[in-house]
Amino acid sequence: MNTDEGQHYFATAPRGLYDLLARELTQIGALDVRERSGGVQFRGGLEIGYRACLWSRIASRVLLEIAQFDAPDEAAFHRGVAAFDWVPHIDPARTIACEFTGTHPTITNSHFGALRLKDGICDRLREDVGSRPDVAVSRAAVRIIAHAVRERITLSLDLAGEGLHRRGYRTEAGEAPLRENLAAGVLLRARWDQAAARGAEFLDPLCGAGTLVIEAAMIAADRAPGMLRDYFGFLGWRRHDAPLWQRLLAEAGQRALTTIGSTIRGSDADQRAIAASSANAQRAGLNALVRFEHQRVEAVRPLTAQPGLMCTNPPYGERLGEPKQAVGVHAALGGALRQHFAGWDAAILTSSPEAASALRLRSYRWHDLWNGAIHCRLLRIDLAAPGTADAATARLEREAAAADSDGARMFTNRLEKNLKRLGKAAQRAGIDCYRLYDADMPEYAFAIDRYVEADGGALHLHVQEYAPPKEIDLEAARRRRREVLASLPRLFAIAPERIHVRLRRRQSGASQYEPEHAAVAAPFIVREGDLRFRVNLDDYLDTGLFLDHRLTRARLRERASGARFLNLFCYTASATVYAAAGGAVSSLSLDLSNRYLDWARENLALNALNPLLHRLERADCREWLRQTPAEAFELIFLDPPTFSNSKRMQGVLDIQRDHVELIGQCMQRLSPGGLLVFSCNAQRFRLDEQVGRQWQLRDVSAQTLPFDFARNPRVHRCFEISSAPRASA
Repeated sequence: MNTDEGQHYFATAPRGLYDLLARELTQIGALDVRERSGGVQFRGGLEIGYRACLWSRIASRVLLEIAQFDAPDEAAFHRGVAAFDWVPHIDPARTIACEFTGTHPTITNSHFGALRLKDGICDRLREDVGSRPDVAVSRAAVRIIAHAVRERITLSLDLAGEGLHRRGYRTEAGEAPLRENLAAGVLLRARWDQAAARGAEFLDPLCGAGTLVIEAAMIAADRAPGMLRDYFGFLGWRRHDAPLWQRLLAEAGQRALTTIGSTIRGSDADQRAIAASSANAQRAGLNALVRFEHQRVEAVRPLTAQPGLMCTNPPYGERLGEPKQAVGVHAALGGALRQHFAGWDAAILTSSPEAASALRLRSYRWHDLWNGAIHCRLLRIDLAAPGTADAATARLEREAAAADSDGARMFTNRLEKNLKRLGKAAQRAGIDCYRLYDADMPEYAFAIDRYVEADGGALHLHVQEYAPPKEIDLEAARRRRREVLASLPRLFAIAPERIHVRLRRRQSGASQYEPEHAAVAAPFIVREGDLRFRVNLDDYLDTGLFLDHRLTRARLRERASGARFLNLFCYTASATVYAAAGGAVSSLSLDLSNRYLDWARENLALNALNPLLHRLERADCREWLRQTPAEAFELIFLDPPTFSNSKRMQGVLDIQRDHVELIGQCMQRLSPGGLLVFSCNAQRFRLDEQVGRQWQLRDVSAQTLPFDFARNPRVHRCFEISSAPRASA
């Protein structure tokens, strides 16, 4: 067994499935598993890399990191590639393929980047051994990928060689085929692995090429999804461990079951689809475990009285040609589910919101997924829920009435004006995430923030509803809430699952704001200018990126060049990322929450910041400040919570009461000529006059108020404090 656990890997996957991939990798023994933009980062020996290729049902590719370097321009990139020793990896008598991904300041064409990667490899090999490999369009002996995060370049070997969704069983696919790894992700999201373990029935009544049926059988029979492949990117690699790979294949063969407890079926009204799916199952070696039937969706029935899982990807525009046909198919599917499958679970993958509404069923959970470039929505439906059909119909009727009310039209008009005005300002500022609405109409007491996934991804809305005062009629508040939530999907053409709703209220007693529920969220990456941050719109009241601090972070960046930076109560360290981008030579970021420090590490990694220079430490900031200063800083950011009674802290923090002490302790750690930036979100905060008497003070609250928060100048207070003598009156 290869015991080297120090190798670093990155596995890519379809968007929306990163958490499932992370779970898979953890189960096969990977270490330091962390979700990242585009996939999952992990560590392990070569056996772990091979196991990921053989056993991951979700991964698209598995990349083995082999080198990193900085390259500010194309010439430096070529030098960095040519500086690496390629002889241990590439046989010049065989073939290579090269790919360039990511965002680089000067290499803006991926084809050019791939060409220069190939040139650097070939130039070095020609110099070392006197020959160079040919380039293969497909199935190269070795595939090398260069990924850029600004100037930081990572070179990786593509162990998969080609997409791992190519299992080897499907030659009959039809139009707009469902990728095999996405199909597996849909099944795992629907918990088919658990249902199969108890022998539940499985049915896909619109099976097409049979992908969901075959993947369901592979899960139930514990078949390794890579078993049938005859090509991987590591087979032509000079460091390939053939005995290890053969041992893993033999182990997978021994694990595969020949009989299962579940009945797994697929049906379709198209006889050609049944022929194709049967042929695919034959190639997969699963024809004894599945069955296919020529049948219209209206005629499908369960085989037993026990609940099962219906999982399907109904045909849509690309497969049917006409949207009306898609609506008809969804309506027939919904009718069959309501009439004959009571007690079952259903998982329906659709790319048409209009067609999905024809199901007339209420989904208890939605997931955004992508089948290649096609955005889809996975609807999970519990057909055992009381009144599922009647409730869904009633809900649709209420939503339609709410969206057409006078109040909804008035709210929509205001939002359209805001969108036009603020959208232009955001475009000029180069930002995607900003506040659209902040209780502009007092009776509609909501804050609505716009977030867009980085690199042209999906739009999300973060909706915070302010709890109405006791004197406000609760039924009126509920009606306005329905009007707002019914208006947003129409105005923004956005799927309901990308509207993230929170009720902003204090919990009982002296506790701080708490998350409204403990849902399993799907964090994603956003950009702010040239920087990138991870946000979570579901699990916590705050998203990980304070939009009202955008200009405060920019001022820190302007002052950071050559500075040692201290970030107290750092949260997710977005201010640290800005300071580092501005040229801070080092930084120390402190917070008491391990969760936020892990989040901060991800933000640093997203922006290719060196963790040795930019340290993160878990500490009670008040206790840390009371210690004797061990180092000084030229720039300090103090952004404490308004109030905290965390059990992990010593005592209670009240910023109005404690700010003078905190500021004084920070000033003791400030280098001569340095700057302390103190920010506070307490609505009624008043700075003690003692601060202005003792140090040079500048109130920059107005200068740090972003354009999208102009209606709420009290959203935060911000002060710049230095030890320079006060100017004479």
